[in-house]
Amino acid sequence: MIVSASYRTDIPAFYGDWFMKRLATGACVVTNPYGGPRYRVSLAIEDVDGFVFWTRNPAPFLPHLERVRDLGYPFAIQFTVLGYPAAIDRSVPPVEFQVETFRRLARAYGPDTLVWRYDPVLLSSLTPPAFHRDNFAALCQRLVGLTDEAVISFVTPYRKSRRNLDAASRKHGFRWREVRASEATDLAGEFARLAAASGVKVTVCSQPGFRIPSVRAARCIDAERLSRVAGFRIAARHKGNRPGCLCHESRDIGAYDTCPHGCAYCYAVSDRDKAARRFKRHDADADILGTSGSR
Repeated sequence: MIVSASYRTDIPAFYGDWFMKRLATGACVVTNPYGGPRYRVSLAIEDVDGFVFWTRNPAPFLPHLERVRDLGYPFAIQFTVLGYPAAIDRSVPPVEFQVETFRRLARAYGPDTLVWRYDPVLLSSLTPPAFHRDNFAALCQRLVGLTDEAVISFVTPYRKSRRNLDAASRKHGFRWREVRASEATDLAGEFARLAAASGVKVTVCSQPGFRIPSVRAARCIDAERLSRVAGFRIAARHKGNRPGCLCHESRDIGAYDTCPHGCAYCYAVSDRDKAARRFKRHDADADILGTSGSR
């Protein structure tokens, strides 16, 4: 089984110690986000085909990645680099730091290990379409040779996303809006053209209505990429999470409402301050991520 760590929170940035302790014990427990019973996920080497790490800031996790590699687990990293204004991305590292971390990872583990996520694309008074064209082009130039894929998506105003965006826009005085289909396909085409010059293919995550001939659907949990990284075939069946999702089957070990980054468009956190308190109090020795300790 492929283990996703995690699209519900940023384990590499904030919960690396917890992850490594769970790896040492060989399992973790996950709270079912849909209200069902908790379930156990084996992390034993014989049960894990590979890990997919999702992150805005893998720098704190770099020493742990060496251990993961030495233990023999294949992994891929979905690394979001956006370069948005601080009013939108409240506490992610500066883009210069992210690019340097990207470079360090590519040198250590190879470009096949890394997928760049320019995701989500937010249209706002601070980030209009012209911003995205220029910003994406500049990032493409800085990431040449470090990855072969850029995953894009456009902000979907889920309930938590809308609430977080509305709060950030009131606080910082900007306006945001939903993307029109024609804008999305135009931008996707521009991104594909710009990325191709850097040897990068653009894919779109779970938004089939915004695909065009030059932009195929993304497979963020990708057994084929993990197979290239591992040097042997990893078999997994297709089991998308929503319409248009081509991901291979995986088990996610994260928890919602635990990431303190505070990104304005976040779908995984209902209240950033509450998530920050949960992170501060979390017990790295607990079986379940986000469980409070005595601190």
